[in-house]
Amino acid sequence: MTSADPQRWKATAVALVAGFMTLLDVSIVNTALPSIRDQLHLGSGELQWVLSGYALTFGLLLVPAGRFGDARGRRDVFIAGVVAFTLASAFCGFAPNALWLIIARLVQGAAAGVVNPQVSGLIQQLFEPRERGRPFGLLGATIGVSTAIGPLLGGLLIALIGPEQGWRWIFFINVPIGAAAVVLARRWIPVLATGRRGESLDPVGVVLLGTGVVLLLLPLVQERSWQSGAKWLLIPAAAIVLAAFVAWERRFGRTNTAVIDLSLFRVRSYALGALIAMFYFAGFTTIFFIYTLYLQAGLGYSALEAGIAITPFAVGSAASSAIGGRIVARFGRPLVVVGLVTVAVGLILTDLAVRAVPGSGAGWAAALPLLLAGVGSGLVISPNQALTLSEVPVRRAGSAGAVLQTGQRIGTAVGIAAVGALFFAQLASTRGDWATSFRAALWLTVALVVVALAAAVAEVIAARPAATEGAGAPQP
Repeated sequence: MTSADPQRWKATAVALVAGFMTLLDVSIVNTALPSIRDQLHLGSGELQWVLSGYALTFGLLLVPAGRFGDARGRRDVFIAGVVAFTLASAFCGFAPNALWLIIARLVQGAAAGVVNPQVSGLIQQLFEPRERGRPFGLLGATIGVSTAIGPLLGGLLIALIGPEQGWRWIFFINVPIGAAAVVLARRWIPVLATGRRGESLDPVGVVLLGTGVVLLLLPLVQERSWQSGAKWLLIPAAAIVLAAFVAWERRFGRTNTAVIDLSLFRVRSYALGALIAMFYFAGFTTIFFIYTLYLQAGLGYSALEAGIAITPFAVGSAASSAIGGRIVARFGRPLVVVGLVTVAVGLILTDLAVRAVPGSGAGWAAALPLLLAGVGSGLVISPNQALTLSEVPVRRAGSAGAVLQTGQRIGTAVGIAAVGALFFAQLASTRGDWATSFRAALWLTVALVVVALAAAVAEVIAARPAATEGAGAPQP
């Protein structure tokens, strides 16, 4: 496609809509869990699988699917993923019992893992480097807003349709959107050459990576329902398997195309950008988990009221994401630093608001601080995505984007496990003081954002000598 071809924007729009749909299902189910529990008579362990099973298979498929799209063509892989996601969503909606729903959610998560790396890969392939700021800004807005708006949409559907059937429409709504995305993808997304058709897909690397990711994520996503301390033994087991994966990739990559190009991590912008994303998502996604829990269980908000209370964050994120994508080329990583500082300040002000207005008014008191935090978030996610992938070769765009998203999924799982553990420990020690427990967990969230800030500052400092040398170099 040429730079003037409007078809690429239509293709990008289809990819972003599908990406939004799959990412929305990470958080939209949260507000529906009480209804699902009551209608299908689920226990706490089964509820945990409905929620975290999606995240587990999502993270598992990202890198292999990204690699497959790089090697075999992204359009067909994207369409296959959307078809599988749409069918799995329908099966979720029709679920008559717990087992049916859990299996459908696992398939749905796996399909989401197939779709998402193709989205960033298509942007890399359809746009020249100097043009990617705007589409990556839209991708960042898609990631941020889909996660933030999920509780509101879930609460709205349940309020409109009722708790008996409303949770089913959380899944059914994906069916017409997915069907339209498949039709339009076949029409607008071009078949573009990527890797060499005969190259190896590195099956040994895929198996080692998949095993390592499962061993790492399983105890984290099951932290609350798997009570035995033996689950933490899977973490060192994951470290061993992932070390074996790195050793294999170094050996295999000498003569073949490995599932992950380890040389990417020698590119400073990519390595530090991936670190920023992982720690930011560890903090960013926990906000919705602890805040909606505090509002609903602690203050008696309905699902819809809790969703409305978190909406200012989504509004701020949507507004600033589009702006961030446009100006990232001008300001670079310092823009991410500003965003992270703004998020931290917004969350600290949220703590002060909850202290100042205790009780049922806390949700309204925190609206402006959450709006500020959302504005900061929009200046983090999309600019960081664009900067992190800016120096990645197009032929590796799918797998590089998938590694970035895998880090985000791992960060999310670690953040929710750590912040959730602190939240419930405080709740037990204070004998049900929800406000104190929320504030303690919120400060851990701030700490995770500050770690991401430290990585962003390190990147800015490290980039200055290179910029100075470039400025002082003799002109040809």
